[in-house]
Amino acid sequence: MKSIFEKALGEKEFARLHPKIRERFGFASHEGIASIGRGVMEEVRYAKWAALPLAVGASRNIMFPQGGRQVPFSIENYAYRDALGRETLTINRTFRFERSIRRFDATMVYSGDRGRIVDYLGNKQHLAVDLDVWAAPNGGIQIRSGEQRFYEGPLGFRFPAPLTGCADVCEWYDEDDACYRITVSVRNSLMGQIFAYKGAFQAETVRALEGSIPLQAMPLRLERRE
Repeated sequence: MKSIFEKALGEKEFARLHPKIRERFGFASHEGIASIGRGVMEEVRYAKWAALPLAVGASRNIMFPQGGRQVPFSIENYAYRDALGRETLTINRTFRFERSIRRFDATMVYSGDRGRIVDYLGNKQHLAVDLDVWAAPNGGIQIRSGEQRFYEGPLGFRFPAPLTGCADVCEWYDEDDACYRITVSVRNSLMGQIFAYKGAFQAETVRALEGSIPLQAMPLRLERRE
């Protein structure tokens, strides 16, 4: 069984990734492992004008209106099959500010209908985002968000592009410093940057059988619409 990122990238593009990046994004649920990273974000920043929508998102573990420097950080990748039988990868991030803890959660599935990964942001899967992924020249993985859809109960609609933020993510392995590095930037096409962070972390592969995945790593609600 291939990981969702190997499916999205294809065999040749996946092989262009640095071995350490393949290690973090190349495992699937049947392997019973997880990747746990810990490090420091050199900088976390947000646009003051976006504080209100970011605060709404923070209530569901989707970004947040808070910034800082040298922020302790952890990132947990777990693979499992959800209740609908879909191969799923979580990428849950925790930022430990001096007086608060913020989370930014995502669960991802590969959509055969869309031919790409769909990223459900937050802990209730109300926001579904199409992802484009490719291998960066430095052997890292590059991710860019596309169309965004909102689902709740019978309600479902696509957000107009000017009302959304486009996320650009690059994670790569720094051979010189023997660590993973990551940069994230979320921008609105009209208003500019909304949210961003960059930093470095170490990661280890640990045993994580499906039945032992922490409850807090799973979404509170499951959305079947992609």
